[in-house]
Amino acid sequence: MSPRADALRNRAKVLTAADEVFLEQGTTASTEEVARRAGVGVGTVFRHFPTKEALLEAVYLERLRQVGADAAELATRDDAGSAFHEFFERLVGQSGPKQALTEALAAEGVDVADTDSPVRQEVRESLATLLERAQQAGRVREDVGVDEVIALLIGASQATRWTTDVSMRGRTLNVILDGLRPH
Repeated sequence: MSPRADALRNRAKVLTAADEVFLEQGTTASTEEVARRAGVGVGTVFRHFPTKEALLEAVYLERLRQVGADAAELATRDDAGSAFHEFFERLVGQSGPKQALTEALAAEGVDVADTDSPVRQEVRESLATLLERAQQAGRVREDVGVDEVIALLIGASQATRWTTDVSMRGRTLNVILDGLRPH
């Protein structure tokens, strides 16, 4: 394996481990624990991410990239309406602990609201494609835009933090998704 490929593999391992460690232990978790979980030395962590804040930001951006990749993948499915609903349900379903970590990242100085971020723009574009396909399939109202979908996703994600009742989350999602359908 080339040194470049090895470095990329180590970076990916560090990001995956950091995401897991910060989800489990919060942002106060040590970089030593991240290195241990990734199976690399702490020097490798700092070679890729010179500060803990840089590592936290990279974890956040990687999460955003994954959201965009999920939306882009779902946008290629034949049943665009079901794909849109799956994206919505998946994102809200995973949001509880991740939302708490996002808030902790913001408290650590990560700009989670940077709407000009290239990664955030990629997510918006992927979501726009998914939404447009669902609208063309007649499964989502034409007067709904990406901004409304993002607001609904954020609101539904916030709501899941205040209930442990899984059936309530399902009912809430059904109300939201029902409201997005053409009438």
